[in-house]
Amino acid sequence: MTRPASRLLTLLELLQSGGVRTVAELAGRLDVDGRTVRRYVAQLVELDLPVESVRGRHGGYRLAPGHRMPPLMLTDEEALAALFGLAAAHRAGLSAASGTAGGTAAAKIRRVLPRRLADRLETLLETVAFTAAPAPAPAPDPEALLTVADAVRHRRPLAFRYTSADGRGGERSLLPYGLVAHAGRWYLTGWDTAAGAERLFRLDRLAAPRPLPGTFAAPGGPAPAARVLRALADAPHRHRVRLRVRADAERIGAHVPAGLALVSAPDAGGWRTVELRVAELDWLPGVLAALDRPFRIEEPPELRRLVRELAERLAGSAAEPES
Repeated sequence: MTRPASRLLTLLELLQSGGVRTVAELAGRLDVDGRTVRRYVAQLVELDLPVESVRGRHGGYRLAPGHRMPPLMLTDEEALAALFGLAAAHRAGLSAASGTAGGTAAAKIRRVLPRRLADRLETLLETVAFTAAPAPAPAPDPEALLTVADAVRHRRPLAFRYTSADGRGGERSLLPYGLVAHAGRWYLTGWDTAAGAERLFRLDRLAAPRPLPGTFAAPGGPAPAARVLRALADAPHRHRVRLRVRADAERIGAHVPAGLALVSAPDAGGWRTVELRVAELDWLPGVLAALDRPFRIEEPPELRRLVRELAERLAGSAAEPES
C-alpha cells in the first residue's frame, strides 16, 4: 500500500473513533502538514464520506453523527481487545446493557473473523477464569445511562423517577456530579435539590431521566469515584469498626474492600485510622491476619474476641504434634 493511501486510511480510522479532531492533531498523527490534512479530507469527501468541518477555537473535522461506516477489518490484537473486553465486562458485572446485547455484539464480531482467529479467541474465552466476580446486578437502561452521562458532561440539572431499596418511588431532581461503575453496579452521585444534600443513586433503580433548563458549576472537592466510595462506606450497617493500622494505603486497599472502608492519612508514626461499617464481623480477623501489619482494634470489643479466637486456633494448628 502506498504511503498516501495508508495515511488516508489512518485519517479515516481517526475520524471514526469519534469526536472532533483538530487539524494540528491530525497532522501530528499522520506526520504531515495542515495543508496535506485538508487535501486528504477533500479526498474522503469525494468518496461520499460525510466529513464535516467544525469551526471555532476547538474546531476541526469529524464524521457526521449517526453515519454508519462499512464493516472494518480487525487485526488479531483488535479482535482480541473487542471480544475479551465484552466478555470481561459481562463476567465482572459491569455491563452497560443487557446480556443479550453483549452476546449479539460478540456474535457479530465472530462472524466476520477468519476461522483461524475465531477458533483461537474462542479457546481463550473458554479457558480464562475470572476471580472475585460480584453477584450479577441488573443492567441500567442504555438510553437512561446515555441521558445521564450527557447531563453529567454538560453540567445540566436532571430529573428522574427513582425507586428506593424499600420499594418507595418518586420524582427526584439532581445536580449530577458523576457516573461511577463500582463492584458490578452503576452509581450516580450529585446534589439532591429537594433534600439539600449530596446523595447517591443506583442507575438500575432510575427511570425516565430528562435534563432540566440551565447549567451548574462543577463542585470542588473529591472526584466522583471518591464521593461514591465514601457514601458506600458511610451507609448504615450493623457494626461500626474502627482500627489503627500501621501500613500504607495501597496495602490496606488490597485487603479491605474500598466500598466499605474510609482510610485516613498517616500520622507521624505511620499509623492510619480505618473505619468500616459492616453487617458481619466474622470475616475481618482473617483479613487483618492477611494484612500482616501492626494493628489495634479501637471498636467493637467483639472483634477483639474474634481475633483472639483466631490467634488461638492458629497457634494450636502450628503446635508440635504429640508423640
